[in-house]
Amino acid sequence: MQNFASLLGVIAALTVGVVSPGPSFVMVARTAVAASRSEGLAAAMGMGAGGAFFATAALLGLQGVLLAVPSLYAALKGAGGLYLVYLGVQIWRGAAKPLLISGTARPEATGTGTWRGVLRGFTTQVSNPKTAVVYASVFAAFLPEKQSLGFAIALVAAVCAVESGWYALVALALSSERPRSAYLRYKSWIDRAAGTVMVALGLKLVSSVRG
Repeated sequence: MQNFASLLGVIAALTVGVVSPGPSFVMVARTAVAASRSEGLAAAMGMGAGGAFFATAALLGLQGVLLAVPSLYAALKGAGGLYLVYLGVQIWRGAAKPLLISGTARPEATGTGTWRGVLRGFTTQVSNPKTAVVYASVFAAFLPEKQSLGFAIALVAAVCAVESGWYALVALALSSERPRSAYLRYKSWIDRAAGTVMVALGLKLVSSVRG
């Protein structure tokens, strides 16, 4: 019963963070409307894999390592911030490029596109080391002193399901015809806005290295 209550506490706390807008939301939303529903769902799966990675790291005590070696934490923040800036610049540069869509058929991701979506989702998720500290803090607050292997596996699986489930809903909602038509109509402006947000989030993360 205690383990179940701990599991619910962790999931509830992390869910609040997951649904908050950030670089992950921007990336999945744009992938869903600009690429395909399949690639958007693949990106959501990548987000889930990133969440599972952070959950595993938190269980293994990554927070302690980062706090014990401040230079490592600073380096990870800087690298993650630069990666977000890179993604933002790429989105901005492609804002003026039209999407080549034949007819009215909904394009679907190829095998390459699917893997690209998974990789992009995963790398975007893990590019922010602050998320690792958030996971570790939530786990420290809710986890019982002793956990079985079965409990740890269930916890990682639940985190993966929450992350991928939320972003799958985002991908499904924004890959429908009406949002997609609106995106195609205002593509250049939407891409520039998304790119600007991504760059701003990356620069904020980089600037925090000195903080």
